[in-house]
Amino acid sequence: MRCPFCGNPDTQVKDSRPAEDGHAIRRRRQCPACGARFTTFERVQLRDLQVIKTDGKRERFDRDKLMKSVLLASQKREIDRERMEQMVSGLVRRLESGGDPEITSELIGQLVMDGLRSLDTVAYVRYASVYRDFKEVEDFSDFIKEHGLSTDDEDLP
Repeated sequence: MRCPFCGNPDTQVKDSRPAEDGHAIRRRRQCPACGARFTTFERVQLRDLQVIKTDGKRERFDRDKLMKSVLLASQKREIDRERMEQMVSGLVRRLESGGDPEITSELIGQLVMDGLRSLDTVAYVRYASVYRDFKEVEDFSDFIKEHGLSTDDEDLP
């Protein structure tokens, strides 16, 4: 593994342990050239997935991109990072173990929404606002009513 600080091609593993409920390995590494320490994760990839976008374009599935969208929706919420990682890992395993290597962005979006709904209602609505392309404030209140989400604000239309 190349050192991300100095580019040295050889680094030493100092510690390895299971992560994400045993579906990944977390490794602490140290570079002998510059002394820097960093962490890497290894995950099993069952197959290469292709995402079919709404415009018909295809792109390689990117777990990190998925995680960034979950983190963005969860920003400033008190959600344990480990729970988000577990949700995303479970979603990826589900997609990889499915029969089709090509998956639609709509399916991914719906699975993320389902996962976020069980983690945090606000993150769920935030994600839905981007995924469903909300244009007006009424789109939020309609979504909240449609999905039976509770609200303390009686002024919602």
